Amino acid sequence: MILNPESEVLETLAKSILLAARTAPKAKGVDDIVTALVEKKDIQVLASTMERLADEKGPGYAFLKRDAANLRNAGAAVLIGVKTSGAAGLDCGACGFKTCAEMLDRQKLEVEFKGPNCMFKYVDLGIAVGSAAAKARDLCIDNRVMYSIGAAARVSGLLDADVIFAIPLSVTGKNIFFDRK
Repeated sequence: MILNPESEVLETLAKSILLAARTAPKAKGVDDIVTALVEKKDIQVLASTMERLADEKGPGYAFLKRDAANLRNAGAAVLIGVKTSGAAGLDCGACGFKTCAEMLDRQKLEVEFKGPNCMFKYVDLGIAVGSAAAKARDLCIDNRVMYSIGAAARVSGLLDADVIFAIPLSVTGKNIFFDRK
């Protein structure tokens, strides 16, 4: 008999969650989504980076330390980011510039994320992250979308992308992402 085998399958299910992100619709059919499964050795790197960012950014960013604790207690985590290859070419102005060429010609800012980028790339990222979270829900895996882990992944260089979100995953009797202080 194998007791509590559900935690043994979490990594395999995390790959299914990333599959949902990969197959999510993309603007104009251009796939600039980057995905990764966080390995156990990288959890400490991410959590430490989150704690360092909290200290650097000041009192309003204490949530980064709370999220680092959530990450350390999670059974797995996935990263979903976008590394833009250009713009949609629609000159829609949603990025804050009159034309795509003007936006692409700008010096990119690098803080936790790198931008500006085409708004449609951000929409693609949102759809991919939403698809992944929905798949996690369908699999009955507790999860939460977190900017904080994604920012740490970019700052620490674990994933080469312009903007990254993370979804930590947990299969315990109580959702560790619910009652957070």
